[in-house]
Amino acid sequence: MRKVKKKRKIYFPDTKFNDPLVTRFVNHLMKNGKKSLAYKIFYESMNKIEEIKGEKEVKSALEIWKEGLRNIMPHVEVRNRRMGGSNIQVPIPISSNSKITKAMKLLISCASIRKNEKTMSYKLAYETLDAFKEQGEAIKRKENIHKMAESNKAFSHFRFF
Repeated sequence: MRKVKKKRKIYFPDTKFNDPLVTRFVNHLMKNGKKSLAYKIFYESMNKIEEIKGEKEVKSALEIWKEGLRNIMPHVEVRNRRMGGSNIQVPIPISSNSKITKAMKLLISCASIRKNEKTMSYKLAYETLDAFKEQGEAIKRKENIHKMAESNKAFSHFRFF
C-alpha cells in the first residue's frame, strides 16, 4: 500500500498583520491552548523590535521577523538509518514546508532559553533581531545541523530507502 500524502493545513491570516505565517508561528508558540496569550507575546515582541531597530532600519518589524526566519531555515537535516549492525546518519534535503516549521521551532526554543531578558516577548524580540543580524543561538544551531550533514555527506547515497 502506498503512502497517502497529508493534506496541507490552511492557516487563516491574523488580524493585525493579515499574514497566515504569523498565525502559523503563533500556533507553535502557543502552550496549553492559550492562543490569545501567544498572540499577545508575539505582538509585544513586534512592538519591541520596532522600538529597538532604530531610525536607520527601513524595514518593518514583520519584515525583520520574516528575514530572521529565512536566515534560520535549515536546508538539510540528518536522519538515522540502520545499515548492517550500525546506525549511520544520512543527510536529507528538507521540503519547503518543513523548513519553515523547523525555523519557527528553532526560533521559539532558542528564545525561551535566553537568560538576560525577563519576559518571553522580550526574549523573542531579541532572538529575532539576532537572527536578522545572522548571529545568536538559533543561527549556531542551524550551522550545527549543516555541519552534521556536511560531515556525513559520504552516506548521502543511502538517502532513498
